[in-house]
Amino acid sequence: MPDRLSILCVHGIGHGDVDPLLIPSWRDAITLDLQRWKPGLQVDFTFLSYDDLFDHAPLNAGTYAAALVKLMASGIVHGIGDLLPGSRGLFDVPDQVRWTAGMIAQWATEDRLRDQLRTKVLDAVATARPDVVCAHSLGTLICYDAFQRNPGTLRDRGFVTLGSQIGNPFVRDVFAGRIAPLADARMWYHLYNSDDHVFTAELRVLAENFVEIQTTFDKPNDLLNHDAIWYFNHANTQNRVWLDLSGARSPRTLSRDVRTAKVLSARPVRRALLIGINAYPNPANRLEGCVNDVFTMSSVLQECGFQPEEIRVVLDARATTANILERFHWLLDDVAAGDERVLFYSGHGAQIPAYGGRQEIDHLNECLVPYDFDWSPERAVTDKQFVTFYSQLPYDSHFAAIFDCCHSGGLTREGGLRPRGIDPPDDIRHRALRWNLALEMWEERDLPSPNRSLARSRVGTAYLGKTGVTYRIGRAVALRGLSNRDYDRECRALRHRGPYLPIIIEACQEQELSYEYRDGATSYGAFTYSLAKELRRFRQAGRNPSFRTLVRLTADRLRALNYEQTPALVGPTRLLREPVPWVKPSPRRRAARRF
Repeated sequence: MPDRLSILCVHGIGHGDVDPLLIPSWRDAITLDLQRWKPGLQVDFTFLSYDDLFDHAPLNAGTYAAALVKLMASGIVHGIGDLLPGSRGLFDVPDQVRWTAGMIAQWATEDRLRDQLRTKVLDAVATARPDVVCAHSLGTLICYDAFQRNPGTLRDRGFVTLGSQIGNPFVRDVFAGRIAPLADARMWYHLYNSDDHVFTAELRVLAENFVEIQTTFDKPNDLLNHDAIWYFNHANTQNRVWLDLSGARSPRTLSRDVRTAKVLSARPVRRALLIGINAYPNPANRLEGCVNDVFTMSSVLQECGFQPEEIRVVLDARATTANILERFHWLLDDVAAGDERVLFYSGHGAQIPAYGGRQEIDHLNECLVPYDFDWSPERAVTDKQFVTFYSQLPYDSHFAAIFDCCHSGGLTREGGLRPRGIDPPDDIRHRALRWNLALEMWEERDLPSPNRSLARSRVGTAYLGKTGVTYRIGRAVALRGLSNRDYDRECRALRHRGPYLPIIIEACQEQELSYEYRDGATSYGAFTYSLAKELRRFRQAGRNPSFRTLVRLTADRLRALNYEQTPALVGPTRLLREPVPWVKPSPRRRAARRF
């Protein structure tokens, strides 16, 4: 490696162009960090200025408010809302947060501004010809936008992002819901601090030239915890990023490390997570067949080729919100092309009337009901939590999610069939009601659709429900803020197909109920019982059905059992016609054919 390194630095929010301390502090910190590994290394810096491009539309209270509404409703767990839970107004938050929100809103909504910023970045790279581009906060959005839309710009260059909002759902709308790899980059290092409160988010990019480095810190007396120097000086940054970029390690050593990491991170190509909850704390909500469903599905999957160690189970009191989300990591982290993943859930479902950024009910959150469910977003498994795990999966991986529950409420009656859905308590139900003055009756409120264009489309009901206002599990609605026309345009420009969408198999249609079934004296979910029967029948026959065929025959079996529930199938059309990947012919059947 040469004894000279050139770095293009792109600052974040906070009037970086006029901050007299920014350039010397960045220059001194980065130089010291690099020279720690390679003394005498000459580091040349170029700093990009861009604040002037935002000056054409001065930020006002309305701009700040609109940005805060969208950003604080974006589903991010760690953010300024966690720091100021009692905030009553826009100007209760720090100036830097309002400045950040306003600039991000301008960047996200103004095509002409983004085009000007891209040009500025591309010109700076062409002029400075840097070995590395290092970007902070809003600067990461500007740079990624330029590099993703102009392939080749980062060829053989390193890219370092820190304090970044790229993974924020509000921001991801600009990129049609998916953050694609930067294939030309030599290496992309993404520094993530879970305690950074400036709308940052984890970033899942599955590529050999991408790595997310945990750089957790808590800077004393800094409410936002967003300081670039603290990112630069973090031990994990020093021991990976600056060591690599300094050239202290030879390319051969780096290649060996990559090969070793691949061997150490070898993982099964198949994994399945099975969740079942019978013993809910409230006796009125308890079920009987969910644990049996889990053991049934585990046995069927093992008959289909899954190994016992490829299946994890969580049941009853252990199936808390935190434990389920932790197991999502095991299921969906590090998925490669061709890998197979299955999620199975048997328990209650529900719909929560949910607050938007203006603290007004503006949609319904479809959710799974964990053991510790309390009708709050923090104690429910919603798609805003789930989408982070599946939306970045490789398109040619196979992920199916199977839900034996319903979301339209339970309406349990003594002596009748037991449904798998629960009705909200009256104070929660009140959120979605209004008083009709003319009729003097309570009625459901009309809520706005999160995406009118999508709601009016052919697939609108499947993705947003009949009313068009529901964030449904597995549909990535939180990443579909663009109109259909703009969404398709951005997918073409960015050369991807939007968020990864799993195949969803649900026990019933939106307004139906999912019931339990007693096979003799043993309880199961009627849907799971029927699905397992069909999977076993196909396996024993040496055949492999398509998803559509499997769901259709499961529905036929439910009708034969006199159940008024019709399973639903949602997912990319091209995949629904394909064979179920994890149903393999019976070995005994194949052996019999030889004779």
